[in-house]
Amino acid sequence: MENLLRPLIVAGGSVVLTLLIGWATDRLLCKADRRHPETPLWGLLRRGRIPYQLMLCAAMLRGSYDSARLLQEHEVGIGRTLTLVLIGSVAWLVIRIAAAVVETSYSRYASHRAQRDPARVRRVRTQVSLIMRVVAAVVGVVAAAAMLLTFPAMRAAGASLLASAGIIGIVAGVAAQSTLGNMFAGFQIAFGDMVRLGDTVVVDGEWGTVEEITLTYLTVRTWDERRITMPVSYFTSKPFQNWTRGTSQLTGVVYWHLDHSAPLDAMRERLRDILRNCPAWDGRDYNLSVTDSTPSTMEVRALMTAKDADDVWTVRVTVREQMITWLAKEHPYALPRVNTADAVLPNGVPRQPSPDGAVRRAHTTPHPAPRANRP
Repeated sequence: MENLLRPLIVAGGSVVLTLLIGWATDRLLCKADRRHPETPLWGLLRRGRIPYQLMLCAAMLRGSYDSARLLQEHEVGIGRTLTLVLIGSVAWLVIRIAAAVVETSYSRYASHRAQRDPARVRRVRTQVSLIMRVVAAVVGVVAAAAMLLTFPAMRAAGASLLASAGIIGIVAGVAAQSTLGNMFAGFQIAFGDMVRLGDTVVVDGEWGTVEEITLTYLTVRTWDERRITMPVSYFTSKPFQNWTRGTSQLTGVVYWHLDHSAPLDAMRERLRDILRNCPAWDGRDYNLSVTDSTPSTMEVRALMTAKDADDVWTVRVTVREQMITWLAKEHPYALPRVNTADAVLPNGVPRQPSPDGAVRRAHTTPHPAPRANRP
């Protein structure tokens, strides 16, 4: 009877004690979160309650396993399994705690700098996300190494593994040079401030917003909700447009091809009225001028400013649409047309009917003037 009750008491007590400690810790974090609403740290730490409880349970079971005498014929296997669970839960908890601390620091920084320097905030956000991925990778590698070292065979083979580490590293480097190149490119993007989360970029003729940056790839969300995924090495090896590199403010351009008689002064006044009634215009500047001319039309260009790419698109389509409507209604003569006026011929050239009944001038070739006789 004792051989049955002791394992049950030890295992059940460990689980119950783990649940009680986890519940008490969660209540304390909730209370701290209510007392300090200015910081999200305590609420973020609650995300680690599952690995925290798993770690406590594995530690208690591993510590009391010898005295419990549970399944002695499988003592080595169960003990090693509990050790592996303990190492994995510790690594999981460390990643959650690191993420909570980093996210809290970023939130405080962003709350103070978001209005004054949004570009800097996006840069820090990019760096934070990549740093957290690196931290998670490092912790995972260390945890995996610690798990492997729990096996005696792996400890015995440690010397041979170290001896062959150089050759394996060379082979791995040659085989995964593209992957390593993308990883270094990811670090270059994060700390070189080339592109950030939330930046508006133009790549391969497509413009969109940077939605995700990892160590190996980058995702751009286009204006029509498509996602373009490309390796991060693209941004370090090819030119691209970054419309929010320094600031998100942009200048939009609209062109019209109009008749030479178009009322330019009236168009400037109409452009001013359109922009004043357009919420997307930021009020910084506008202009209208003739930039080119052909024998039949002239090119009129309008410039207007906006605070970001979305607003500049709205301003452009609004100005183009309302200006064309206004010209067609108030000044239709200003729209481009094809001149079909009759050519003016010299006086005295008679007209003669054509075979189809139309009257036309006869083609006459003037006789050359008589030349004086040479002596």
